[in-house]
Amino acid sequence: MLAYYFDLALRSFKSARGLSLLMVIALGLGIGACMTTLTVYRVLSGDPIPSKSARLFDVELDSASMVGYQPGEEPTFQLTRFDAEALLRAKRAKRQAMMSGANVPVQPDSASIKPFYAAARYTSADFFAMFETPFLFGGSWDAQADEAQARIAVISRELNDKLFGGENSVGRELRVRSVAMRVVGVLNDWRPVPHFYDMTMGMTEYEQVLLPFSTAMGLKFGTSGNTNCWGNTGGASPRDLNAPCSWVQYWVELESPGDAAAFRDYLVQYSEEQRRAGRFERPANVRLRNVTDWLAHRKVLPGDVRLQVWLAFGFLLVCLTNTVGLLLAKCLRRSAEIGVRRALGATKRAIFAQFLVEAGTLGLAGGLLGLLLAVLGLWLVRHSPADYAPLVQMDWPMLALTLLLALAASVIAGLLPAWRAANVTPAQQLKTQ
Repeated sequence: MLAYYFDLALRSFKSARGLSLLMVIALGLGIGACMTTLTVYRVLSGDPIPSKSARLFDVELDSASMVGYQPGEEPTFQLTRFDAEALLRAKRAKRQAMMSGANVPVQPDSASIKPFYAAARYTSADFFAMFETPFLFGGSWDAQADEAQARIAVISRELNDKLFGGENSVGRELRVRSVAMRVVGVLNDWRPVPHFYDMTMGMTEYEQVLLPFSTAMGLKFGTSGNTNCWGNTGGASPRDLNAPCSWVQYWVELESPGDAAAFRDYLVQYSEEQRRAGRFERPANVRLRNVTDWLAHRKVLPGDVRLQVWLAFGFLLVCLTNTVGLLLAKCLRRSAEIGVRRALGATKRAIFAQFLVEAGTLGLAGGLLGLLLAVLGLWLVRHSPADYAPLVQMDWPMLALTLLLALAASVIAGLLPAWRAANVTPAQQLKTQ
């Protein structure tokens, strides 16, 4: 019977091409707007590391001077190098990593490849296990390499393909700022979205070279990202150990809520000790946020994106309302046909099913149009100046959701017209013929 109802739906579309086309366009516009905004929302609101997002915490300490101090305000979101190294030595968490971003010059051995700058990350040994980085070749370095300021590096698969033709490059040399670094590992494709562990980098920029933090500082490599200084540095570099400047990101992995509470207490205790020592001027003011809370605090998902989603669904509701009206009008035009079918023995259930199939067929057509409009909308988003624009892509789950949403919306829109059609009185319609 389903094939028969589908055939009746196609005949109905041919007999009222203009009305049917109008309904398909209305559904397509609503579905296209919804899927464009939902795709953007999904990219920005996704959990970048779902297996551990509740156990990874960003650490903040208020080490700034009293200038401009306001009780209860947020501390600087990064640490000074002194505090980061002190916390790393204390080893109070299961894992901890201090880090900073940079752009470093790379000198290829091949004369056919010109020197270029690559995004880099200076970090400590636990970084890789904490963030579950997948390795294609080799592995990470250990804490002894940090202490020894070892000249080693982990590189991305992209850089490995560029410099070494995709071969296993473990043990080979990589020249960074004219310094030879031995490759110990090659990361497989790894691009957490958003770039949660360092929000000073763009959402689309990912590290191609990872070096031990201690090695980079020993070689006086430069860094990139946000730096906040207070007081007099005495002409020293903001990267010096005792410089009053916050520029280091610090993350810890904790196993349970109890561990998180204990670590927060330790941070308060540490802050009070530094205050008594004269390094901190402000009262203890610490923050310990897991990945989800950190992203919400940093407002990775802009408020206007949420508003756009609500507006898009409101527009879809308007489109559905118009579709209901058009289906009702179409149903009234076919009252005589329905009366004849009822007189010939068609049940109310059969009429109801016929019109629902017709509405669903309209929905599939509208969904295909909406999919095309969503692809166009996402193309426009990718060419916008927004930082997240290059990340917005239509994937298979969103494609399936587009068609399901179109089908569900059209069936819902068709319920009232189908009910009205099923309740057409055959005797009254036959009298009018």
